[in-house]
Amino acid sequence: MDEFASFQQSIDYFLLVIVACFSFYFQFFENASSILKTFTILNLYLLGTGCQALNSMLLLWLTWIVLLVEPGFGLHFTYHNSDQLEQALDNIHSRCPQISRVYSIGESVESRPLSVVEFSLHPGKHEPLKPEFKYVANMHGNEAIGRELLLHLADYLCEMYNRKDAEIQKLINITRIHLLPSMNPDGFEKALTFKGLNDWVIGRENANGVDLNRNFPDLDSLLYLFEREGIPLNSHLLQFFSDSGPLEPEVRAVGRWILLIPFVLSANMHEGDLVANYPFDLSRDGTEQRYSKTSDDDVFKHLAMSYSTKHANMADPNHEPCPLAGEDFSRRGGITNGARWYSVRGGMQDFNYLASNCFEITLELGCDKMPDPSKLKQAWEDNKNALLNFIWQASLIKDKKSGEPIAFANVYVVNITNANSPVFIEHSVKSAVDGDYWRLLTPGTYNITVLAEGYLSNTKTVKVINSKHTEAVRLDFHLTPVEYGEQQRIQDSDLQFIPLQGDTNFPSEYFTGNDRYVVSDDSDVDDVEEGLKMY
Repeated sequence: MDEFASFQQSIDYFLLVIVACFSFYFQFFENASSILKTFTILNLYLLGTGCQALNSMLLLWLTWIVLLVEPGFGLHFTYHNSDQLEQALDNIHSRCPQISRVYSIGESVESRPLSVVEFSLHPGKHEPLKPEFKYVANMHGNEAIGRELLLHLADYLCEMYNRKDAEIQKLINITRIHLLPSMNPDGFEKALTFKGLNDWVIGRENANGVDLNRNFPDLDSLLYLFEREGIPLNSHLLQFFSDSGPLEPEVRAVGRWILLIPFVLSANMHEGDLVANYPFDLSRDGTEQRYSKTSDDDVFKHLAMSYSTKHANMADPNHEPCPLAGEDFSRRGGITNGARWYSVRGGMQDFNYLASNCFEITLELGCDKMPDPSKLKQAWEDNKNALLNFIWQASLIKDKKSGEPIAFANVYVVNITNANSPVFIEHSVKSAVDGDYWRLLTPGTYNITVLAEGYLSNTKTVKVINSKHTEAVRLDFHLTPVEYGEQQRIQDSDLQFIPLQGDTNFPSEYFTGNDRYVVSDDSDVDDVEEGLKMY
């Protein structure tokens, strides 16, 4: 009997070692790892004191239950280097191959891939009526909270979709989500080698010593020049931009990505404070702390609030402000106009708005840059709901005779909520190659007018209601082609607000030194996306 007990005890010790190996080898969420470690320590203690330990089979069952019920068990809360990041993205894709894709938009100075993970029902394909959304993190290499948050967000989306979570399945079913965890992998690797981790300078810039958030084409200055000269051009300004200097490979890759995919909504992630920042980032008169609003100021404030109010602390007036902060943003709802805070020239946020249809805000996710890894789990808990809610914030134009979609039609908006004082929103968007368009608006009543080369204009009225976690209001247009010899004409009196811009079908040109990348009007988005990795 004693020999059998001794044999059984040996079996128990052996199984405990296996469980311990599972616990440390698999990089679970810390909850799962802690549960397994607790089982192991408890059993070792019981066996060591001669008490009856948990039944061996029961222990194994408990182990596998933890593996099955703990979401996101494939990722640990730590800083992942570039190789580990690539492996993590591949692992996530392997768990959700039907709804995900990993692709590269280019390379860094030191030839590290700028990898994106995408979630949608049909990965790799733009689908009409489904908005395109993106998150970009780690633009400054030493600001790495966002880098880890996007890895965990990807892990979470995959896991909860597989668990048939209704909200996550709906989100992925109606949205195409792109996550770029690291725009500056070279800077991150440099910051990661610094023993103190939390440093405000080391790794901020790319390998060429350039701040990527000062390297985008300065379209703000071009817009402000047009405003002073009375020139009614206020969107898709890249076609009028003259090259002001070489662009870094990371900026060129992301800029091309912005132009090639019809993104609707975006956020880029930084650290150093706790606030949601919205355009414009560059002040109109060049001075610091001067509020410089866009034509969509109300929309941007709503978008920023949609993040700050869902964050655990960002909009909490009782939360301690960052020690180095110039002001307590939480007392203003956790949001700020970029130029009102400090002026930035050549930033990515304003480039999105002035070069494409995309509305982007900047998220400052914490006081510290690259805090101790032990704080990453709390950062995830603080941001998870806000990350998902912001994605939730994110109609079709056809030829009336042929039924074919009309690409690159201009969509103009007049706010007629106050019928006695209509307001023309001086920022148009363009339809994508499939004729679908997206226009972010706050609740109210609007006249939407579509102009396209070779077609009669068309205006419709729509009422916008902000319903939680619902698809956008759909407003379709069928434009009548101008017959041969017939002059194109404006059909609606509301168009008195709209400045006609002549030829509305210029290709977008992206200058990089002596190189020019052109997104032609007949480009196929799917082919272009696949070709991104060639540059």
